[in-house]
Amino acid sequence: MIRVEVIRKRLNKLDEYLSILRGIQRYNWKEFLSDPEHYGSAERFLQLAIEAVNDIGSHVIAALGLGTVNWYSDIPTILEEKGYIGPELREKWIRMIGFRNALVHDYLEIDRRIVYEVLQSGLDDLEGLREVFARFL
Repeated sequence: MIRVEVIRKRLNKLDEYLSILRGIQRYNWKEFLSDPEHYGSAERFLQLAIEAVNDIGSHVIAALGLGTVNWYSDIPTILEEKGYIGPELREKWIRMIGFRNALVHDYLEIDRRIVYEVLQSGLDDLEGLREVFARFL
């Protein structure tokens, strides 16, 4: 059974992270790159936003008995197979997971151009996933 409070708490955090990211989004490339607080915050809050989405997806899968999650990429795959998201959103989510893995594990080699691009063009994808999960409330 889906625990609404689990989803609500994570959606509230996702909203918080997206709000912070929207604020950072206003900086142009030079402003973004010149201030470690800008790019460092973007990196961290993008990671946290993706973690929140993964947590919600994992909860939905477990609560509804939809399958087994061995890897983060299993989450969007299972949810697409069960009809909760479409193939396009699944692909975008899998790319988000790869980006999250780079932020966490390849932190010495982070390409700030990619972070900036995700910040400028990827937040709508997180919003789309937010809408999917809000239906469970």
